[in-house]
Amino acid sequence: MGGGAGPDIRVPIGLMFLIIGAIIAIYGLATLGDPMYAVHSLGININLWWGLIQMGFAAVMLGLAWNASNKHKNP
Repeated sequence: MGGGAGPDIRVPIGLMFLIIGAIIAIYGLATLGDPMYAVHSLGININLWWGLIQMGFAAVMLGLAWNASNKHKNP
């Protein structure tokens, strides 16, 4: 996979999800305990959880890109 032909697409994808996930998670932390959000989402802080899920996906993408770059450096 990859073949070393160019930059790895997983890096910008991972960075995008990391930035957006961090923004959403910070917003979820900022609105923690706000009754308006608790009523509309059955008491689940969906912004916090979805932000954390996106940051986890970003970690997977960046980890795969890092692993692929290390394989090409050490044949």
